[in-house]
Amino acid sequence: MAVKTFAAIDVGSYELAMKIFEVSDAKGMREIDHIRHSIDMGTETYGTGKLSHERVDELCRVLCEFSDIMKSYQVEDYKAYGTSAIRESRNRSILVDQIEQRTGIHIDVLNNSEQRFMDYKSIAFQGEGFQKIIENGTAIVDIGGGSIQISLFDNDTLVSTQNMRLGVLRLRERLYHMDIGFSQYETLIREIVESQMNIYKKLYLKDREIKSIIVVDDYISALVTRKAERKGTGGFADRKTMEHFVELVRTKRQSELSKILDMPEENILLLLISMILLRTIMENMGAEQIWAPGVTLSDGIAYEYAEKNKIITSTHDFEKDIIACAKNVSKRYRGSKKRGETLERIALTIFDSMEQVHGLGKRERLLLQLSTILHDCGKYISMVNLGECSYSIIMATEIIGLSQLEREIVANVVKYNHLDFDYYETRGSLSAMDKESYLKIAKLTAILRVANGLDRSHKQKFKNVKVSLKEEKMVITVSTEEDITLEKGLFGARADFFEEVFNIKPEIKRKHI
Repeated sequence: MAVKTFAAIDVGSYELAMKIFEVSDAKGMREIDHIRHSIDMGTETYGTGKLSHERVDELCRVLCEFSDIMKSYQVEDYKAYGTSAIRESRNRSILVDQIEQRTGIHIDVLNNSEQRFMDYKSIAFQGEGFQKIIENGTAIVDIGGGSIQISLFDNDTLVSTQNMRLGVLRLRERLYHMDIGFSQYETLIREIVESQMNIYKKLYLKDREIKSIIVVDDYISALVTRKAERKGTGGFADRKTMEHFVELVRTKRQSELSKILDMPEENILLLLISMILLRTIMENMGAEQIWAPGVTLSDGIAYEYAEKNKIITSTHDFEKDIIACAKNVSKRYRGSKKRGETLERIALTIFDSMEQVHGLGKRERLLLQLSTILHDCGKYISMVNLGECSYSIIMATEIIGLSQLEREIVANVVKYNHLDFDYYETRGSLSAMDKESYLKIAKLTAILRVANGLDRSHKQKFKNVKVSLKEEKMVITVSTEEDITLEKGLFGARADFFEEVFNIKPEIKRKHI
């Protein structure tokens, strides 16, 4: 492709940022400009649930300026994303529509896991540095205005991710209403963070040894990156350096710090909150160093665009991370690993044999795989209400890399594997879905039900499963010497829904080993 100009716009909690990139097959991505404007939207949203008229006016004025800058660079394509300040607005739909009408810029609102996944991608695209650091115990601490996300790596695989409402703006807002002196901030922030970290360690960290923390934020990263440029430390800082930074910010006046650190004075308090937050997490995890790669959400937006347009490719397997996260969720809720593997093998074999029939793609195959892994997570709560409980667990659990809609598809497939299907036309719970998503749920549920029907005894009787399509039949050939009377006897009810969805009748054919 010829050289194109792309703009990535981050409508953040405390800042509007736009990066302009030159994008081409030959040279990949090259940043050519970075425009930033401080605007505290988060404090208003977290405090009142809405942005004031004055704040909306300022937001629209700056976005109009961004639009003019894009025209001056002859930007051919752009993507604008809103994060928690927009996401948590009670009048979000009205706000986003008004912004588009006034500025011409359309904003898509990211859910938390989508936002964190973009940040994660921007780190992963740093190449060998990222791959090397995650080989040992590593956590990504993504500090936002409204919340933080802690993602744990074990042997270069993402094993868990958890969101906590400990964002710097939210913490500042909580402390502001306590009517306390600046000297008390550190003690109170530590108490708030440690109360959450004590729970986190018991549930997720356990015996894992965390040596390094990768930090993504707006304040600490800028400081560490500047220090790294002067000393050639590659964005790394040890615990001693962090202690020095905290002591510096704690003991000097904000006007002095603004000059020393080359940072706007209004950001100094947020820097202090970020540092205390990060240092407390480091102490609780036992981490000895941080790495600040200096990436932003705007970088993640650009990487996503370049990846979708096949301009760049990542050496990191993000799909593997999503699957690993699902397996850890299943393990947490005592899911059956063996049965999950059996369902996965059977369901994916059926899916692959029917490509011409179901019309689904690689992403839907992943959603089916996740559904097999999480098929019984709800039994941890109730063996009677397995479908509803599984749905609730999946919808309440962060699976980084899945959009809100994809998570809802997986949750519904698992739910209707156990319950009668809720048809779109009956105005049931699925009627809120768009029809394309509804049909994906129906097709994936039909496949999972058949796979489930082939293992009703939960004994994994089949050593080998082959699927072939013959006219209006799907013949499932199973290799086993065991008695499959139960499977054959209960298969009909599950096969009926499959036939309804695909107009193909599934049949079991036994092959003796």
